[in-house]
Amino acid sequence: MRWRNLLFLLCVLCVALAGSSAWAAPSSQSGSFGDFVFDIRADLELLANEVIGPEQRPPGWTFNSNLASATAIADLWFDNELLANVLYGEGARPADWLGVTSQRVELVARNVRHDLELSATQSFGGSNRPPEWRGAAPILRCGRTLQNVLALLNTFFNVQTRTPESALSYCQAVAAEAEDSLVANALTDEENLPDQILAVRGDLERLADENLGLNIRPAAWIGNKERNSATLIGDNFLDLETLANELLGNNVRPDGWIGVVTNSPAVSYRNLRHDLELLADESLGDSIRPRGWQGVNPLERCDPLVQSLAILVQRYDFSIEDTPQDNFCETIEQTANFLAENPPIDEIVAEDVNDRRLALAESAFTYLDLSATQYMGIMPPGTRFRAWYRNFGESTMMFVSGDDFAVYIDQRWTTLPIDVFDNLPTLEGVAPLTFCDAGWCNGPAPTPTPTGSGPLALLLAETTPQAPPSQEEVEQKTQVSWNNIRVTYLADNPSTRTAQVALEICSDTAQTVCEPVLRIFDNAAGAPKPSIGQSPSGLPIYEFAYGYTANLLIEGATLTSPDVWISDPTIR
Repeated sequence: MRWRNLLFLLCVLCVALAGSSAWAAPSSQSGSFGDFVFDIRADLELLANEVIGPEQRPPGWTFNSNLASATAIADLWFDNELLANVLYGEGARPADWLGVTSQRVELVARNVRHDLELSATQSFGGSNRPPEWRGAAPILRCGRTLQNVLALLNTFFNVQTRTPESALSYCQAVAAEAEDSLVANALTDEENLPDQILAVRGDLERLADENLGLNIRPAAWIGNKERNSATLIGDNFLDLETLANELLGNNVRPDGWIGVVTNSPAVSYRNLRHDLELLADESLGDSIRPRGWQGVNPLERCDPLVQSLAILVQRYDFSIEDTPQDNFCETIEQTANFLAENPPIDEIVAEDVNDRRLALAESAFTYLDLSATQYMGIMPPGTRFRAWYRNFGESTMMFVSGDDFAVYIDQRWTTLPIDVFDNLPTLEGVAPLTFCDAGWCNGPAPTPTPTGSGPLALLLAETTPQAPPSQEEVEQKTQVSWNNIRVTYLADNPSTRTAQVALEICSDTAQTVCEPVLRIFDNAAGAPKPSIGQSPSGLPIYEFAYGYTANLLIEGATLTSPDVWISDPTIR
């Protein structure tokens, strides 16, 4: 039965893909997508040689490597399914197999690559691959929900992952980064968050009363109930772990338990509420709660990634209100994933005409990079754009986008009010994708020589780029990790969740033998990270967002590090 369904789906897919407008990719992208598809075909044939044998293929194998063919993607999927039948058994698939979830060719190709990597792991073992394996970005080995969360973060907020591809537990690290990005862009609720965190404490006490008896608590119980306490999150976490040990056994936890709090109060709240609901289900029974229970949002019982996806697809008028409570989280995940991959055809994310971040250009010079080295031309007066991010310190550079461009410009040559500019989030921790396809784009090229005053002269005075350190210079130094960075905290800005710090880089994690950090180069921005002053000890002062920042080159006299960790004041 499954095989007949596959044949039927292939027929539908061939028709859908042959007529899909998504196949007519922009010229600037068609080459890279073609390379992506070609690499999938090459790896599929290589794996078939390994599984079946050279020149041996199942009946019906298409061998279609003609990327201009209307059925190139459908045939790629079809052959991958034929190989899966040989590898796993007729109609049998791994639990995380994606298959076809959309008629959009880029998503079909994405899913085939994901599933092909599953088959390669099955055949070659773990992450082993033959030397000829072309492969793809590691994100394509991650789950469907995570990939869709990242795609929507990019669509709605122009956010891209900065987790290095070499990171251990890559998918887990990307998921944490995605959650931080979502909190920064869509989840921050400064007004209600303290009450939500206090509600966790209230429900934790109710659950303890229900299981242990009224006011009977383990010896290590903290019981912090102060709304404005700086340690409330940490104390909630410790008491939740203590109660879990008491009810389930030391270090025994239900499947799906998170057991982590972070520098972000919003992320920490989500994790605490999720684990508290899980412990209530485990100790009292599914959906059975004590009287007065304040955790009434069923979405908060789902995995944080599922919560993130459900929140993002609300922009497509998605609602959880009518979702049956039986298998609630599984249903939400399936529905939200389908909507993320198959948004309404006429869906256009509404743009508030009264949005203060909308403004007009006044002959602004445009660049693809923050250092103003890739000049793209002058944005004509009256060109409408939306501002997203600003540069650090006193710089007036900002990242903006329109229908056919996403570039850096100077705020002074726009109608954007300075108070709106000052309240934009900074570029700390984000690396926006830039492009310029408008009719006035004529680069990238070197910036024209200034001939007097105006935007160009003012801009160059502030953003003359500094060259990155030479490879030879870097190779002469010893690389260490963020554990070797000694951080001196000078000031915190709770509204932007940033800290001003002075840094030293040490030869060991005990941070006993250290040297001053001389400079920091931001590889994502392609520019040095600016110092905003000098500390009393004479060290440069830098501003960082709380949490983990990667893709850097932090340099001392003899040591370097690619990353740094900045602690939230609540856990210092």
